[in-house]
Amino acid sequence: MAGMAERRTARRYDLSLPIIIRVPTNRTINSQGGQTRDISTRGLYFVIGQDIGPGAELDITLTLPAEITHGTEVFVHALGKVVRVEQRTDDGLSRMGIAAVIERYDIIRGEAARA
Repeated sequence: MAGMAERRTARRYDLSLPIIIRVPTNRTINSQGGQTRDISTRGLYFVIGQDIGPGAELDITLTLPAEITHGTEVFVHALGKVVRVEQRTDDGLSRMGIAAVIERYDIIRGEAARA
């Protein structure tokens, strides 16, 4: 891979966190759970059971636990778009690997989210 140049501009963190994905389609919102594989301030890669096509808009919610934030848990709500989809087989189950760009995100501390 000598000719390949790294295009990422934000540092990626290998984090396996539960994630909730909502895909607005035809005036309904389909919600599904998944697991992140890595995340940065500009994008993330996650694995889910259902196919989502490239270009699909995403409403993303995930929780950073207190062990990571060194304080209280932090909720992240983000809006993004699918840029790549990969068929995967994890533990014999057919899953989809989704790479998405984050277009906007809000961070809410645990106490504020409960208020």
